[in-house]
Amino acid sequence: MGHTGRVETIVKQRPDAPDGFFEAEAAGLVWLGAAGGARTVEVLAVSSGRIELERVGQTAPDRAAAAAFGAALARTHAAGARSFGARPDGWEGPLFIGRRPLPAAEESTWGRFYARDRVLPYLEVAERAGNTTPDEARIVRRAAAAIASGVFDDGEPPARIHGDLWNGNVLWSAEGVVLIDPAAHGGHRETDLAMLALFGCPFLDEVLAAYDRAAPLRPGWRERVPLHQLHPLAVHAAGHGRGYGLALAEAAEAVVEMAGVRGNSSGGASVR
Repeated sequence: MGHTGRVETIVKQRPDAPDGFFEAEAAGLVWLGAAGGARTVEVLAVSSGRIELERVGQTAPDRAAAAAFGAALARTHAAGARSFGARPDGWEGPLFIGRRPLPAAEESTWGRFYARDRVLPYLEVAERAGNTTPDEARIVRRAAAAIASGVFDDGEPPARIHGDLWNGNVLWSAEGVVLIDPAAHGGHRETDLAMLALFGCPFLDEVLAAYDRAAPLRPGWRERVPLHQLHPLAVHAAGHGRGYGLALAEAAEAVVEMAGVRGNSSGGASVR
C-alpha cells in the first residue's frame, strides 16, 4: 500500500502478468467511469505487471445505495459501445476475465458474438479439464448454435457492460457502490444483471427494480437469466470445478427449451 497525496491506495502486482493485463483493467475502469453512471475505482497509475488504485473504504450495503446503484448501472449501459465485443474506447490490446483471455470482436449482432466468443471458448477448456462431460458439452453446443442463429437477438444496441459483475466486484462505500475489476466490453445489458444474480448481491431486488425504472427491461428478462449466465458459468466451469459444469449444462438446457419455444412461436424450426 502506498499514498499519493491524501489518497489511500492499493497496489496490485503480478510479475507473470501477460502483456496488457493491468492496462486492460485500467482502460475498462476509465471507460465505464466515463459513462457518468456507476462509479468505478480510480486508477492512479498503471504499468506492466502493476496497477495502483484508490482504496475504497467499505461499509454495509443498504436499500438506498442499492437503488442508486441500479439507476446508475442503467446509465452506464446506455452509454453504449461501438459493437458487440468491442474493446473500451482507446484500448487496442487484449481483454481478460479474471486471468483468462477474453476475445474481442466487432459484431453487429449479439447472438453470433455471444456464442462464439463468450461461451464456446470456455466450454472447450472445461471439457479438457474434465469439468464438463461429453453429453453436457453437446447440450451447451446446441444452446450456442441456437443463440448464434439469432433467435434471441432483440435489436438492442451494444451496451457498455462491466463484464464480470459478480458481488465481489461490487464494493459498498459511504458514497455508494464502487465497481472494480471489470472485463469491460460491448455486450448485452442483461448479461451484467444475470451475473449479479448468479453469485448473489445484497438488496438485488432493489437494484433490479431501480434499473428497470430507469431503463425498462424487455418482457421476459427474468426467464432469459440462464441465457445470460452461460458466459460466467462457462468461465467458471473452465477452472473452478465440476459443479460449474453441471450448472452450465442446466442453464444450457433452459436455453434450448426457450429457443425451441421461440422458434415454434415464430414459425421457425425447433432446435430440438
